[in-house]
Amino acid sequence: MAAKTERAFKVVADNRKARFNYEIGDIFEAGIALTGTEVKSLRAGRASLADGFAQISDGEVWLHNVHIPEYTLGTWTNHVPRRTRKLLLHRGEIERLDRKTTEQGLTLVPLSLYFKDGKVKVELALARGKRTYDKRQDLARRDAAREVDRVLRRRR
Repeated sequence: MAAKTERAFKVVADNRKARFNYEIGDIFEAGIALTGTEVKSLRAGRASLADGFAQISDGEVWLHNVHIPEYTLGTWTNHVPRRTRKLLLHRGEIERLDRKTTEQGLTLVPLSLYFKDGKVKVELALARGKRTYDKRQDLARRDAAREVDRVLRRRR
């Protein structure tokens, strides 16, 4: 049998605001410990990473403020939508993240939540907050590039 070369990705939630508010550094992929109803709710495509962040405490990485709504067909076993969830990373990765966040003042921000080969993964980034003038410069750069594209399209 031939080995699988293509990976199946199904993006559930994307944190577009993070790329605007933060300068993104290193990116890590982490597993996430979930309950059954949380996975079912994610399979339905429902989640929000808008206010999410990760924190390291006692040698473990925890994801805070990620909203996974209750599963509509769930019973009394349903989960709490904004509970703190454990992220699954290797010990070396956790130590590296801990060093970078304490020494350099970086923040751990979730960028996306997706399924990879049937397992839920979180794309976690080391990020530094942007100042307002940085955000304005990015917007000006983007507007200028958009205007150049418009002019080039008209010329064709």
